[in-house]
Amino acid sequence: MKAIIPVAGAGTRLRPLTYTQPKPLIPVAGKPIISFIIEQLVGLGIRDFVFVIGYLGEKIRDYVDREYPDINREYVVQDQRLGSGHAIWVARDKIADADELFIFFGDIIIDMDFKKVLENPYSCLYVKKVADPREFGVVEYGRNRQVKRVVEKPRIPKSDMAMVGLYKIRDVPQLVEALEFNIGHNIRSSGEFPLTDVLMRMIERGVKFTTETVDDWFNCGKKEVLLDTNAVFLDRAGYAPAELPPFDNSIIIHPVSIGKDCRIADSIIGPHVTIGSNTRISRAIVSDSIIGNYAHIQEVILQRSVVGNDTAITGMRHSLNIGDNTEIDFSAPES
Repeated sequence: MKAIIPVAGAGTRLRPLTYTQPKPLIPVAGKPIISFIIEQLVGLGIRDFVFVIGYLGEKIRDYVDREYPDINREYVVQDQRLGSGHAIWVARDKIADADELFIFFGDIIIDMDFKKVLENPYSCLYVKKVADPREFGVVEYGRNRQVKRVVEKPRIPKSDMAMVGLYKIRDVPQLVEALEFNIGHNIRSSGEFPLTDVLMRMIERGVKFTTETVDDWFNCGKKEVLLDTNAVFLDRAGYAPAELPPFDNSIIIHPVSIGKDCRIADSIIGPHVTIGSNTRISRAIVSDSIIGNYAHIQEVILQRSVVGNDTAITGMRHSLNIGDNTEIDFSAPES
């Protein structure tokens, strides 16, 4: 078994955070998104990994090399971001010898019983019912729930079952052939080469796909989803430690995850806060937020905020002499 993890995207919907931090390294409940993926695949017995890197790829390479030295890992650079199918195609020589291939996109977190992944004897698409299928690649079924068609972002959806970004491929030579055919014949959708079109060619050539429905799917490409995901996992056992070192004149409202060597004073932290390592916080209130490494925060109130690494935020002090019947609002509209 082999896994390929495309992580070349620029994460434009999370800018400005992703100008300097690749999306797969953003922490959720104390660990980067990509760690959830690698550890789930390692739990399936996979030791051979191919990472398709591009934008800020050296940071992903450094992290994986440092944190997962025991896996066999190769890196392929996608110089042009021409879609998910193109990302797999640039690594075709690295995956062609796999007897079974897992494709797991590097900006999602999936909840499911991963034992079912090994038990299914066929190629499999992992799916979840969604409210608006037009935003995703969707699966259409024929008789006996067999996959009849897959469509990328259909204008008029015939199904509400979206593919979540995890795929098991038993027919790897057919996958490589479909990649070569679509890119060789310049078969694009909306100017790109989506993996959905590659899967459709495989279906047309007789490859049988089944589907498995995942329990939860967290597509962490937007700020609100990222913060909601952080809260969900902090509420689960094993992510937020019950005991933390003492902080000077501060209140910690669990659940929170606080990294190593942080200094917190005269502050209220929590609930649902992830803080990276070596961060300094003083005279602040922080809730429902993600704070990066080496950040310096003082005299502010942060709610539902994402703050990057090496960031300094200083609020304003006010000295007021206010008369009767006065209303003052220091708040600013949310951006």
